[in-house]
Amino acid sequence: MTLEQTSSVAPLAVVLVSGGLDSMVAAARAREDGFRLLALSVDYNQRHRMELASARRIAHELGAVRQVVLPLDLAAFGGSALTDDIDVPKEGVQPGIPITYVPARNTIFLSLALGWAEAAGARDLYIGVNALDYSGYPDCRPEFIAAFEGLAELATKAGVEGSPFRIHAPLQHLTKADIVREAARLGLDAGLSWSCYDPAPGGLHCGVCDSCRLRKKGFEEAGLPDPTHYAV
Repeated sequence: MTLEQTSSVAPLAVVLVSGGLDSMVAAARAREDGFRLLALSVDYNQRHRMELASARRIAHELGAVRQVVLPLDLAAFGGSALTDDIDVPKEGVQPGIPITYVPARNTIFLSLALGWAEAAGARDLYIGVNALDYSGYPDCRPEFIAAFEGLAELATKAGVEGSPFRIHAPLQHLTKADIVREAARLGLDAGLSWSCYDPAPGGLHCGVCDSCRLRKKGFEEAGLPDPTHYAV
């Protein structure tokens, strides 16, 4: 038993906390499910680095047992508007996989979360992916989550020895409005979260990138006040 497990009888879960609204709600759902939180945030040299400050605030607000902000410079690979010298699209959500897709990001992040979970003796991982109101990323689909759960069983000592991992994606089939309502139900301060892919001067959300548009749409359709400060 690890030191992290000895402090309470409640089980541990590793939660991916990016700093965005979806990951915030997913982490709060893990807490509601009775888990103590190990919050994993990845500093992948993303353009919207302000989300890391939000991730720290969220981990603290949710009472995480521990937060790790892991440096992993995906900008060395490039290939995305979030990690390379490529303009972030501002024309609205378009068909197809957008240039803001970071190659294999959720596969990489879940692999890191899986490594920490096995080391800590946790068997549950939470991720805030969503397959309805999203930007078309392939690694947000239910098929991906199911496949990764199978991979985790094959790839780990715990899985081989009959102690499999569970990948929870509690927002998988929710609209963005549903997620906003869930944040309100859980008593979360959505203003702590950060969504914008291309922050405007003064610490504002740009208001026109895909992520900002989806965030705005969610609050509007939920009929709840949006605490976000937008440039546009």
